[in-house]
Amino acid sequence: MAKQNVYDNDTFFENFLSSRGNKVNFNDCIETPILFSMLPSLEGKTVLDIGCGMGQHAKQYSVMGAESVLGIDISAKMLEYAREHNSADNITYRQLAMEDIGEIGEQFDLVTSSLVFDYIEDFPGLMRKIHTLVKAGAEFVFSMSHPIVTAWDGAYDRYTRTETGERLYANLRNYCLEGPRKVDWVVNGYECYHRTVSSLINALIGAGFIIEECQEAHISDDMRKQYPALFGGTIHRPEFIFFRCRKPAQTDNG
Repeated sequence: MAKQNVYDNDTFFENFLSSRGNKVNFNDCIETPILFSMLPSLEGKTVLDIGCGMGQHAKQYSVMGAESVLGIDISAKMLEYAREHNSADNITYRQLAMEDIGEIGEQFDLVTSSLVFDYIEDFPGLMRKIHTLVKAGAEFVFSMSHPIVTAWDGAYDRYTRTETGERLYANLRNYCLEGPRKVDWVVNGYECYHRTVSSLINALIGAGFIIEECQEAHISDDMRKQYPALFGGTIHRPEFIFFRCRKPAQTDNG
């Protein structure tokens, strides 16, 4: 699959902005709080944010005391928004596809990424490239869509429901069949890659990372009851999966 830049599609970009403008959404209520809970102290650290999007995380890293933040993204529209709304003296934004991160040529105290690795064709290869960008003893924290979610190919409903529309359970089909998925989501032919949980874990281990923590998306019962239409399905499946990894220090290898 070619490098995907769906966020420069006008329709997709405008719909994305609209959804993020609503304070009650999956990113702000579920994904971001969990991701940030897994971060180490950022005080005085150099940070690389892969797929920085509109720059909210990069700006927050700056506020949290990072010495410098490099945010990269393939989307010109996203970077334009980031520079306008989430800039700071210690933040640099650069248009660069994640497949090309080998061009960066420096190492960081922390590498992060939020919900962009679904688009990568060669996940193990990307993990190896990221490993070279992380300083020895430093950390790599990221989120991506949960494999239970990416297994969906649009050929069937996500949930089995009652006659009144209540979700009974999530449907799972072809989970063990890895590869690209094309679904109609905002735009026709939206593409992502599906992999099993074991493939993600083995790619990280194969790249040389130590996995220190893994979390799956969760939300409070109160939020689920308050917004059943939006979050009702979270009782049946996790939307996202999170990893905190560390590149071994020299002493770890003896």
